Amino acid sequence: MIGIHLASVFVTDQERAKDFYTRVLGFELRQDMDLGPGGRWLTVGNPGQEASSGVPAVELLLEPAGHPAVGPYQEALVADGIPATSFSVDDVEAEHARLVDLGVTFIQPPTAMGPVTTAVLDDTCGNLIQLAQMNG
Repeated sequence: MIGIHLASVFVTDQERAKDFYTRVLGFELRQDMDLGPGGRWLTVGNPGQEASSGVPAVELLLEPAGHPAVGPYQEALVADGIPATSFSVDDVEAEHARLVDLGVTFIQPPTAMGPVTTAVLDDTCGNLIQLAQMNG
């Protein structure tokens, strides 16, 4: 069986991303290793999620956006309103309200779309992020 262990988003500032993804969004810091000049292996994960039965917990790599292709790619996605990734939430309205209180900018408020309600936020590090709640 194949399972997701690591996914990544490119970020323009790893330190700002670390703060936003942990303090604001509520992920747990998993790894923060110096890789030399300008590089860190920086991952976050779901709070309380541990590896089980030999399957590692899923991590999100906050990857430096240093490659020349990344800037134009991120800019094009943001210009078209396309999220870089999507996170699930139990209550998108409540999460939207909590994040707005913390100063997070949303480009799309909670919007029902058939079986899902979504909202889209700016992660302050070059990406739009979708929050999604399954309805019913």
